[in-house]
This record gives sequence, structure tokens and C-alpha cells, in this order.
Amino acid sequence: MTTRRKILGVAGAALAASLLSTAAFAQEVTLKLHQFLPAQANVPKQVLDVWADNVEKDSGGRIKVERYPSMQLGGVPPELLDQAIDGIADVVWTVVGYTPGRFPTTEVFELPFMVSDARAASYAYWKMFEEHMKDTEFADVHILGTWVHGPGMFHTNKPVAVPADLQGMKIRGGSRLVNDLLTRVGAEPIGMPVPAIPEGLSKGVLDGTTIPWEVTSALKVPELVHNHTEFEGPALYNLTFVLAMNLDRYEGLPDDLKKVIDDNSGLAFSIFAGGTQADADGPARQIAVDMGNNIVTVTEEQAKEWDALVNPIYATWIEDMKGKGKDGQALIDEARALMAEYTSDMDTYGK
Repeated sequence: MTTRRKILGVAGAALAASLLSTAAFAQEVTLKLHQFLPAQANVPKQVLDVWADNVEKDSGGRIKVERYPSMQLGGVPPELLDQAIDGIADVVWTVVGYTPGRFPTTEVFELPFMVSDARAASYAYWKMFEEHMKDTEFADVHILGTWVHGPGMFHTNKPVAVPADLQGMKIRGGSRLVNDLLTRVGAEPIGMPVPAIPEGLSKGVLDGTTIPWEVTSALKVPELVHNHTEFEGPALYNLTFVLAMNLDRYEGLPDDLKKVIDDNSGLAFSIFAGGTQADADGPARQIAVDMGNNIVTVTEEQAKEWDALVNPIYATWIEDMKGKGKDGQALIDEARALMAEYTSDMDTYGK
């Protein structure tokens, strides 16, 4: 009996060691992904879920991504980047402009009439992130993707065709540069995150908002206001986004799981994200068309009146950047060159 017990004990110990070894090899990881939009909105559904699903699949199930939409882990949208830095969430998606002036280099893509194509700008943004921001402005977090949305525009309770139409209107802006733009065209800027827009419009706190087409459907904007002003040619403005991961969480992964994260992040993912978000503009616009809403289109010729008012933002921004020890004009030139570089290389990254 004693011998049998010893044999069973040795076998049990061996089995336990084997199980521990297998568990250590499997090293299952759960990542909490936190963001501010409802789960059914275009970016969570068409970008973030795609990223998360691919990470889970490519890791063979060793990484699980729990998705927390609509700020379900607590806090408010401007706190998301700090939640990633502090480890409250493992991965966050957020608008960089929700923290004004903290990541100033990203603002080059928010300048008025700067961006003509979201894929080209997202390409340039990632390149400039690696060169200018990775080890400086974003040194406390691991960035997985950088991108911009499609053309920013107005959605208002009365028609807007020329800057004078905005005189005295309370318009939501999503960043400090957009708020500056609104002031220069005669509107009163109201800073608030995207999720607050429906309540602001329904209660009359806002007369309108600046957002791209794609997010209007999730926010029911075409039901709340019936006028939309879009611009031909370069966008009136764009906002910048990041998908960011807690630095310690990333660095603590085994090398093979780091590779899974890396393979699903970076330049190609950034282009995919920006392009996918911009592609969602068309279907969202059609909803407003089907509802019979009024869509005002500002031609490139008519946009010159707008540009004359907002173009001084460039000089102001360059001066601001000089105070931060950065060459703003050089960043503008670099961004334009990189966006042009992308348009000549479409076959490599695809549309």
C-alpha cells in the first residue's frame, strides 16, 4: 500500500507539473479594450472588433480581448489615454484632441484644409509618429495605430452655406484647433466629447456639431438636426485618433504574443483604420438623404471664403509649436510630402 501511495504521489506530482508547464506555455492573456462609442457604431464594429478578433485568432486563443464600449469601465473620454498609461484599461481608443495641447505634433493633421484623403493622412501620421512622437509625446504608452477620420463637416439646426450663417451659433468642436476654427468663422465653440452630442442637440445646448458623416448614424444626428454642410476638395478639418496599449502590459507579453500584437498593429493597420472609417461616410450620408434632410455642398471655389478666415490658424500653430521647441512649418511640409508619397504608392497598401 505504501509503495502504491508513493507511486500515485509521484504520478500526481508529475501530472501537476505537466499541467503547470502547459498553462505556463499557453499563458492566456486577457486584454480590456475601452472606448467611448456604443458597440454598434462604425469604428467599434468595423475597426476595433476586427483588430481584436484578429489578435484572438492569430494568438490561437491565447489572447482574449474583452471589449468595453461607452466608457463601461468608468471615467470620461478625455481620461482614456491616462487609463491606458495607468493600467485601468489595457487598450484604449480615443480622440487625441480630447487632451488639448498634450500631444501637439498630432495637430498637424487637424489644420484646416490640410487633409484630402484619410488613408494618405493615416499613412503620414504613422510615419511621423515613429519619427517624432514615439519616444517623446507618447513615450508612456505603446501605440498600436494612428489615424484620422474622413472629412469633418457641419450638422446644424439651420442651413449653413457661408461663414456668416454660423454667426452666433453654438457649435460643438472636438479639439482646440477645431474650436479655434469655429471662433474664426463666427460660431461659439462648445467643447464636448462625441457621446454628449445627442443630448446637447436635443436640449438646445448646441445649434450644431462638427463631426464626419460616419458617426452621425450611431448618434442619431440626422434625426436631431436636418441640415448638413460638406466641403468639396480638402476637408475643412480632421481629428486624430490613437489605439494605445499599456506599456507594461505590452512589454510583459512573451515574444510570440508581442509578435501577434505587432503583426496586427502599425502602418498597415493605421491605413486600414482611417480608410475604413472614411468609407463609412457614404452609407451614413445616405441615411440623411433618405430622410429628406438638406445637404449643402460648398464647392472648392466657395471654400476660398472659408479658407481666408481660417488660414491664419497655420501661423498661430507654427508659433505655438516654436514655443514647444518644434518646427511647425517643417512638420507641415513633412506631412504634406508623406501624404503625397502615399498617393503614389496606393498599390502597396491598397484602398
